[in-house]
Amino acid sequence: MEGRRSVLLYFIGFLVCFFMGSHAFAPRGFVGTRGNHFVLNGRPFYVNGFNAYWLMYMAADPSTRGKVSSVLQQASRCGMTLARTWAFSDGGYRPLQYSPGVYHEDMFKGLDFVVSEARKYGIHLILSLVNNYNDFGGRRQYVEWARERGQQLNSDDDFYRNPVVKNYYKNHIKAILNRVNSFTGVRYKDDPTIFAWELMNEPRCQSDLSGRTLQGWITEMAGYLKSIDNQHLLEVGLEGFYGESTPSRIQYNPGSYVVGADFITNNQAPGIDFTTIHAYPDQWLPGGSSEQDQLSFIQRWVQSHIEDSNSVLKKPLLFAEFGKSSKMPGFTINKRNTLYQTVYNNIYASARSGGAGAGALFWQMLDQGMDGMRDGYEVIISEDPSIANMITDQSRKLSDIGVMYEKLAADRKIKG
Repeated sequence: MEGRRSVLLYFIGFLVCFFMGSHAFAPRGFVGTRGNHFVLNGRPFYVNGFNAYWLMYMAADPSTRGKVSSVLQQASRCGMTLARTWAFSDGGYRPLQYSPGVYHEDMFKGLDFVVSEARKYGIHLILSLVNNYNDFGGRRQYVEWARERGQQLNSDDDFYRNPVVKNYYKNHIKAILNRVNSFTGVRYKDDPTIFAWELMNEPRCQSDLSGRTLQGWITEMAGYLKSIDNQHLLEVGLEGFYGESTPSRIQYNPGSYVVGADFITNNQAPGIDFTTIHAYPDQWLPGGSSEQDQLSFIQRWVQSHIEDSNSVLKKPLLFAEFGKSSKMPGFTINKRNTLYQTVYNNIYASARSGGAGAGALFWQMLDQGMDGMRDGYEVIISEDPSIANMITDQSRKLSDIGVMYEKLAADRKIKG
């Protein structure tokens, strides 16, 4: 009986995405910005998509590579056009980078496959270049490499300050951007499949809550990356925490918590093209917070950042991570869907009114049979027709807005 139910759910999910979703196409042209909008081939471009940090890892092993193709195909059928994933794995088990500047070719070929398959299915990619956390190496691994070579470092935050460590990171930027894809023959910095580069996943600097240390690092690294590649967009990887530059906005941070990042000043650094926020109210808010507390937080979080992206920063905003964990007490599918719909409604309302809200990426998308990577936040499209329907509907609505603005522009030209 359970087997029949699984087959039925898979079939329903497939039909929802297939009939409502858009057809796959190879991305053409580089995504750019015009004011607070993304543009592609001269027209407004709104995105709906997902996170899948594991793509390179699974693609590097031919026996699991099919999971990458399957997820990208399903995403395309649901009209999604953007995926965010890791272009790093530093030290440890099956690394991309064994030691500073020394790379595992099979792992790099895995990333090559990801870029190639994304192009095949019409999915753009945000490639993140290092982790704030210890998973997959992160800042700590870079600092440890420098210690092994005689640098006297006291904190993982020396990642942002030490010239040797910063040079290691710059060399990684250079290696990724100049990589020639073994499947397509296209250098990464010349491939429009890549939507944007991300300097770091969720950068924080607890040793300098003023934000100045992180600001200096962002400015330096953005300038370096853009000196190699000025075709692609660049974003910081921020969660959206406000800082010293806007004391009145700190009230919007969960618990008025400050992390050494500053949503306003960090996104004003030269070379940063759009803003990002993340949100996990089931983690961020105090234990015992109600569903309404969590939804109210999401509402305030999205709206405050859309307002600032519109009026202060004048750049597009991407809600780059959000989700609700099935491992938290009281979880239900309906509660998760309500949170998703709240995010989607806010992004759609902003986009339709010409605002900075440009898209959202849920955390995270998996394929069937990936139980070892379930973290409570996973979405498996083929097992959940309700979420498949919601995602596909959001993709369609955002695509329709792009078409609407294109028609308005064409009408103005005719009348003018």
